[in-house]
Amino acid sequence: MEGAASVGDWIELFNGRDLSGWKGRSEPHTWHVVGAVHLAEDDRHCFASDPGHGVMINSERTRTVDIHTEMQHGSCELQVAFCVAERSNSGVYLMGQYEIQVLDSWGTPDTELKYGTNGGIYARHNHPVTHQDYGGHAPRTNASRRPGEWQELDVRFHAPQFDADGKKTANARFERVMLNGKVIHENVECDLPTGGAWSSEDIPLGPLRLQGDHGAVAYRNLRIRLL
Repeated sequence: MEGAASVGDWIELFNGRDLSGWKGRSEPHTWHVVGAVHLAEDDRHCFASDPGHGVMINSERTRTVDIHTEMQHGSCELQVAFCVAERSNSGVYLMGQYEIQVLDSWGTPDTELKYGTNGGIYARHNHPVTHQDYGGHAPRTNASRRPGEWQELDVRFHAPQFDADGKKTANARFERVMLNGKVIHENVECDLPTGGAWSSEDIPLGPLRLQGDHGAVAYRNLRIRLL
């Protein structure tokens, strides 16, 4: 991520060698770099890892804090590869605010998909009247792979827009989300940040954030192109 980022340039968010350009929300954190991950033989809810470079992992066996880029972004295209252990749970937050769920959802029938399924756009919490989660969007189909297999997200995202007085003029919008080559969302608006956002209000810029406190997860090939 050296130098100024220009609109239209693909930027490698993870150099594969270390976590330069990334910060934990609290320190210390246990995210580190390994060469490969695979399900642990003694516990498929955990990872075993091989030494080397190229993969970012939160922890083989314990949860840790979320991690986020130092770089701030708005509207963008994003490519992310991820791998989850069995029954594990994570999330990719655009601008730190709008979550695409990452979950072991292998085998879930399309008729049972919810916003919390792998690839779902997460709901907001605590509706003022019903006090239930609300506003989430389930993926249109389950494109998930087995736990321990690498999966790919391709996202085209539009940040909320504001006028000169700071009044919001357009909601955040996921123009398209693809999981493992299949379109799972098109033109989904978020009128407010999703559940778990760091701010309850829309903002013009924010970091890419990876959830690390819900189970073993690994990431690689993180690339962004500003729009």
